[in-house]
Amino acid sequence: MDYKKAGVDIEAGYKSVELMKQYVKGTMRPEVLGGLGGFSGAFSMSGIKDMEEPVLLSGTDGVGTKIKLAFLMDKHDTVGIDCVAMCVNDVACAGGEPLFFLDYIACGKNYPEKIATIVKGVAEGCKQAGAALIGGETAEHPGLMPEDEYDLAGFAVGVADKKDIIDGSTIKAGDTLIGIASSGVHSNGFSLVRKVFEMTKESLDTYYEELGTTLGEALIVPTRIYVKALKSVKNAGVKVKGCSHITGGGFYENIPRMLPEGIKAVVKKDSYDVPAIFKLLQKTGNIEEQMMYNTYNMGLGMILAVDPEDVDKTMAAIKEAGDTPYIVGSCEAGEKGVTLC
Repeated sequence: MDYKKAGVDIEAGYKSVELMKQYVKGTMRPEVLGGLGGFSGAFSMSGIKDMEEPVLLSGTDGVGTKIKLAFLMDKHDTVGIDCVAMCVNDVACAGGEPLFFLDYIACGKNYPEKIATIVKGVAEGCKQAGAALIGGETAEHPGLMPEDEYDLAGFAVGVADKKDIIDGSTIKAGDTLIGIASSGVHSNGFSLVRKVFEMTKESLDTYYEELGTTLGEALIVPTRIYVKALKSVKNAGVKVKGCSHITGGGFYENIPRMLPEGIKAVVKKDSYDVPAIFKLLQKTGNIEEQMMYNTYNMGLGMILAVDPEDVDKTMAAIKEAGDTPYIVGSCEAGEKGVTLC
């Protein structure tokens, strides 16, 4: 008896590491010390010594049940982007610059090429965020997970000068809400998606005219990463007063998280076009509108609160970063919460 016969292939683990190295190298930053394969990832903090009061920010998340689509479609090169996005967007939402990222893959059986493809997506997400992929873990769990399945989670660390942290405390009545377009469903609400649509290869391969693609391709589009957009806004000299990453809980849970007491957000539903995938999901599943806005991003992955005088600069900076902004509402005096009209 040996470890391989028990279900854990150490040699496959070595091969996975060798295959993923080419992708990891592309995420390196000057602050990274050492190479891939050590017991820990080392990152020099010398680059933040000029900050008045540096504050570390962190975020951890996974891909959720969206990963089931990757299994069904046998497409594993984008879920890593989702994993990174869910973490770094939270860091950026607080005003931070993501510095480095670590991933964790649990699998029933280590297929080196598949693991390397997953990490390829993680590396791509890190490049989009400007974060270094400095470490990770692939754990083989025979008997605990099916051989052809895996789960993916990650952890990001960022930094911000304390004076630049976005905490919503200065939001006041009259401030403008600017939404930034999402790329689709992102990585939330897929348990409901999988109840609405039949999760078979035939169903996912079905082409929908209104989507302009197959259902599977529309659903698996990776989560948009907003790090560059928020950095562009900061570089434009705009002080973002509040920022909400629209994830699980949709508008109703996430927008109030950035608001101070005595302020409510008023969002105009007709201020932008809701993407076709959400309309198809709502119609097919006969889902009430409130539930849609309480579950999904509905086309807006990030919402910022800024002073009305900064609206033009903010819109221009977001566009310069390659994202699409909309003026979607305003802040008003009232009970903390959100009103959709």
